[in-house]
Amino acid sequence: MAALFISPHHHCHSYLSRRSSSSSSSSCKLAFPNLPNKLSHLGFSNFLHNARHRRFPTHCSHRNPRQPPIEPHDNAKLRFFSWKERVISIAVAVGLLMGEPVPALGWPSNGIVGSPALPDLSVLISGPPIKDPGALLRYALPIDNKAIREVQKPLEDITDSLKVAGLKALDLVERNVKQASRALKQGKSLIVSGLAESKRDHGVELLNKLEIGIEELQQIVQDRNRDTVKPKQKELLEYVGGVEEDMVDSFPYEVPEEYQNMPLLKGRAAVNMKVKVKDNPNLEECVFHIVLDGYNAPLTAGNFLDLVERHFYDGMEIQRADGFVVQTGDPEGPAEGFIDPSTEKPRTIPLEIMAEGEKSPFYGATLEDLGLYKSQTKLPFNAFGTMGMAREEFDNNSASSQIFWLLKESELTPSNANILDGRYAVFGYVTENEDYLADLKVGDVIESIQVVSGLDNLVNPSYKIAG
Repeated sequence: MAALFISPHHHCHSYLSRRSSSSSSSSCKLAFPNLPNKLSHLGFSNFLHNARHRRFPTHCSHRNPRQPPIEPHDNAKLRFFSWKERVISIAVAVGLLMGEPVPALGWPSNGIVGSPALPDLSVLISGPPIKDPGALLRYALPIDNKAIREVQKPLEDITDSLKVAGLKALDLVERNVKQASRALKQGKSLIVSGLAESKRDHGVELLNKLEIGIEELQQIVQDRNRDTVKPKQKELLEYVGGVEEDMVDSFPYEVPEEYQNMPLLKGRAAVNMKVKVKDNPNLEECVFHIVLDGYNAPLTAGNFLDLVERHFYDGMEIQRADGFVVQTGDPEGPAEGFIDPSTEKPRTIPLEIMAEGEKSPFYGATLEDLGLYKSQTKLPFNAFGTMGMAREEFDNNSASSQIFWLLKESELTPSNANILDGRYAVFGYVTENEDYLADLKVGDVIESIQVVSGLDNLVNPSYKIAG
């Protein structure tokens, strides 16, 4: 079975608080709860997790943040990584936060990964990790156009500028906007020349909207209207992302021959996952918007999208939810994953990892297996709601249908030091209502997952063959 192990001490949810989300939508029904005023007894990892997540309900129907503890699920079936690896990960993070030296750490021979020690963390961590799922997806696009990136960067930086209290933040935002405006004026011709010929008209249209929008944001800052900065930033970054996608003319590489006949997502797609919440007077249902990245994980994303079109997940329960991950995808009965009706055998896919600087993903091996200890992944486990593929502990090529969403803070488990990057395939991010993943529990039901865009990017769809 696609095996994920989570320490048995993690059967409590955090209801300390709720983070306000910039990806607001009305797709979750909300009531306003009375938040608990005392910290409940939680394990150490949950305490670290909760201490970083101060959130406030905005989109789902919360009524009371307290829920009964979750019963342990079958750890033999769902195994993520060992307790020792979690302790090591936390030790690394605490050492980083406290400024203490971090010793070389080796993995046991029977662990998920091999024996090499962690490399120098100063090499792995080159700056604050990007945690916003939209930003991660934009930077993961297979483009090489410096001019548009120079427009994007200051617009992304507005997020950090707004962390400054009061109106002082607007001085920083003003600097960001001026930088973006200057970069767009100086680099517009280079941006246009980078557009794919078939998408040029659309890209130019978005650029014009971006130019007007930046002027509008400058006026917002001059009017000292802080509350409208964030929505306008989101709008402008959507234009930037659209322009960047219009620079991708075709799928940029060939998938290995042995996988070319499997379902492949050659591009991006988006789905809405509607979850019905049981036995929670505060949360009735929620719709999670998920963007799947086939540019960096075509086989993993294609496998999932094909299962979505087969309605494989519809009616399936959440099978693990312990404050660290939310997981589902284990079908009822003895099957160890999706059984392809055409072959009556389990359909499995290999581990698929795209590393920075590479033109195509690695298959069937972790970055450690390949000796790439310093490599960064294109799709890191940085964002709350990062979507990954589960697999058996000792078999890199055993993934089938089980999926999980990681709930964690990047500062505590930095990119490429969290023992997940390069070991498990990431193929998407929850981009709307991701905060409410923390409220799901075992037994909640996925009512449906529906494709809202990008289905035409799925090639070799087996659901069509199945009829």
